[in-house]
Amino acid sequence: MPRISSKGQRMPSSPIRKLIPFAEQAEKNGTSVYYLNIGQPDIETPISAQRAIKEANIPILAYSHSAGFKSLREGLVRYYTDKELPISIEEVIVTSGGSEALLFTFGSAMDVGDEIIIPEPFYANYNGFAIANSVNVVPVEAHIENGFALPPVAAFEAAITKKTKGILICNPGNPTGYLYSKQELEQLRDIVIKYDLFLIADEVYREFTYDGHLHHSILSIEGLEQHAIIVDSFSKRYSMCGARIGCLVSKNKEFMAAAMKFAQARLSPPTYAQIASEAVLATPQSYFDEINDEYVARRNALVDGLNGIDGVFCPKPKGAFYAVASFPVKSTEHFCQWLLSDFSHNNKTVMMAPAAGFYAKPELGATQARLAYVLNTTALKDCVEILRQALIEYPHTTG
Repeated sequence: MPRISSKGQRMPSSPIRKLIPFAEQAEKNGTSVYYLNIGQPDIETPISAQRAIKEANIPILAYSHSAGFKSLREGLVRYYTDKELPISIEEVIVTSGGSEALLFTFGSAMDVGDEIIIPEPFYANYNGFAIANSVNVVPVEAHIENGFALPPVAAFEAAITKKTKGILICNPGNPTGYLYSKQELEQLRDIVIKYDLFLIADEVYREFTYDGHLHHSILSIEGLEQHAIIVDSFSKRYSMCGARIGCLVSKNKEFMAAAMKFAQARLSPPTYAQIASEAVLATPQSYFDEINDEYVARRNALVDGLNGIDGVFCPKPKGAFYAVASFPVKSTEHFCQWLLSDFSHNNKTVMMAPAAGFYAKPELGATQARLAYVLNTTALKDCVEILRQALIEYPHTTG
């Protein structure tokens, strides 16, 4: 029997989706499941995107330019310029989601055996993208006690070797919701300039910041012009995850030329999704203002509720729509599965993502779980009560 590759064997299962069979079985058994495991907003996709697809008249569904529609790239240039992040059309490539932008980045900036430093916990697929490109993730631990703030400069410098090619951050963060300050980004700037590295920032949650805090893009940090690589996406910003459109942005011409070859190899991004994405760029700021107000209410309902449960600790996120909480159990992997397979409260239960899968060193997240506050406040308050009751009934000796 033919053997699968070592990459295939090492590729991790998604901590976000791995418990889906248990949730499906719970629903078959008549239990309602609140899905807090996945960042799928329940916000309606802007009508402009829906209308653009319905009204599209395309007699031949042809390839687009490998970098994406020129008109879409021009729209992205305007979007970034409006954010006081001026770029040119040559500095952006449209991708099939932020995921493909990350794959292009790993492929263009790193060779087999090279290393990428990432503060952990981090978006679980970063590890998968690294494995797919035979790149090694070197974690630098952030701590739940201080809300997952940027680790000290000394920790980054201790992790740098001759094989290090860059530092990757998510800002605001998935899974933590942490928002890096300008001072923290300047610390990273000094490191990557000193050691001649790339600084890669996944900024797909840029629009979602709370309590008066502002997002600072690495494109705005002076001195990073040849070091900065931005990964971006329409998925969460416009609640159109299924469109699978993102982009890659950098002022480094050599890097973008290499990324363009990867873009050509996959031919082109999907046509209808580009049409929807171009239309949605005209979405007014009022759309985001309303959504941010809603997410603040949801965050407060979930996080304040969790912190009101004995033994649970959850730092309050400043951005995105995720939170990582620690629970008074030995294993959230077991606890999250038990919630689906053996527990219900008023015939309802909650699905969370065990946080071990967001760490390069899984033991660091053994008692933590990620929760996405993508449901309405009434549902989230119900989730808190379900978890409160679950922790009372949970057989702690087995988990």
